[in-house]
Amino acid sequence: MTIKHDNAGQNTSPQEALAQIISAQIPKAGDYGSPIAGLGFFRREHPAPPTICMVEPSIVVVAQGEKQLWVGAEGYPYDTSNFLITSLDLPANSEVLKASPEKPCLGFTMKLDLRVLAELVTQGGLPPTRDRSVVKGVGISCATPTLWASFERLLALLDEPEAIPVLAPLIMREIHFRLLQGDQSARLRQITSVDGQGYRIAKAIDWLKLNYALPLRVDELATRVQMSTPTFHHHFRHLTAMSPLQYQKWLRLNEARRLMLNEHQDASSAAFKVGYESPSQFSREYARLFGVPPKRDIAAMRGRVVGSGLRQSGR
Repeated sequence: MTIKHDNAGQNTSPQEALAQIISAQIPKAGDYGSPIAGLGFFRREHPAPPTICMVEPSIVVVAQGEKQLWVGAEGYPYDTSNFLITSLDLPANSEVLKASPEKPCLGFTMKLDLRVLAELVTQGGLPPTRDRSVVKGVGISCATPTLWASFERLLALLDEPEAIPVLAPLIMREIHFRLLQGDQSARLRQITSVDGQGYRIAKAIDWLKLNYALPLRVDELATRVQMSTPTFHHHFRHLTAMSPLQYQKWLRLNEARRLMLNEHQDASSAAFKVGYESPSQFSREYARLFGVPPKRDIAAMRGRVVGSGLRQSGR
């Protein structure tokens, strides 16, 4: 879709300009990709309670409206005055605080490239951090005018798709550089420092995501990432608000949910496939996470999908 910008509104704020671009791109509520790799858009037209999600290392920018991310028991509200930043793959709950059909919640997500961050620390005159304290894997940051300008230039490329392959990587690299210069530098640099605890926890998370169905021996995983078991436990929980076993359980249950919903597997088959040996234990833990037993949950989700389709078709 080609976007026509209104040049008459010279006093338009960066947030308003971004909201106009996003609204033109996605006229209906939902989550959408974009021609720019790593960039996605969202539109919400009503407040919504927390919904389970996995947040990748990324920034989430709200151009209009207000959202909140829950990691464990801690909430991170963000709106047009600040943005969300995560440096790890985090199980979380995303909540829409402020949205309406007339003024929807609009924004974008941009995945962070940890290799680019590491290169910039080395090549961009940014020395590796000597601070060994471990900060959490999620935070809220205020965007500087320079950063807002970078966001606007990135989204403006949607008007000239032929320039995206050349210019988008350059602008995204610039955004990474400015993030490293901002108040979230410590959060990002601890994940890129190969001798840091944050980097080691990130490697452990990578292993868990690939091997969630295998039995988990925490001491062996700690050894794998060159940490003592007590230190590994402490830093893993600090960064993710979960223990390693809770993280694995979250991965298993969400994959089982996907198998039942998308691949029409029954609860017992999904449970065994993700590593559970007891279907009854699976059902108990599933209900604890999602609020209802597997069969009722899947039936309710399918009902919502059918109802949404009927409404959109005008029936």
